[in-house]
Amino acid sequence: MRALREALGQFATGVAVITTSTEEGDRAGVTVNSFTSVSLDPPLVLWCLSNRAPSAPVFLRAGRFVVNVLAAGQDHLSRRFATPSPDKFAGVDLLAAPLPILAGTLATFVCRTERVHDGGDHHIFVGAVESYQRAEGEPLVFHSGRYREFWPEMAMDGAA
Repeated sequence: MRALREALGQFATGVAVITTSTEEGDRAGVTVNSFTSVSLDPPLVLWCLSNRAPSAPVFLRAGRFVVNVLAAGQDHLSRRFATPSPDKFAGVDLLAAPLPILAGTLATFVCRTERVHDGGDHHIFVGAVESYQRAEGEPLVFHSGRYREFWPEMAMDGAA
């Protein structure tokens, strides 16, 4: 199992924090690197959550979620939402919205839960994108168990 995890870790990914809240006011947030686009027409995305995650019941009940794509330098948010805590949102800058949206991210996608599929030991959430926004900047990248940064682009001096 460890060898498989290490082999899968060779695929560099972006990092996102998925957030939600229910009508009763329960909030949840979790760090994922399983976020991906599924379709542009209609706009659909997916992400995966462990069946054993303490936040799974909240995400399954909420019916909506936000994908917060983290920027370089936001590894503190990734760690916060990857670690069990009674209130992961304490002290986190949020945008004023019905759902918790993290401030300063590269992109956000507000989604309605379209479907939830069984994926072995994970739930696969498919979301219909209701709205989105983007900002300029470099992404937070995860590879081989560590956060990574891009090197600045080097001038090619006309080389192709």
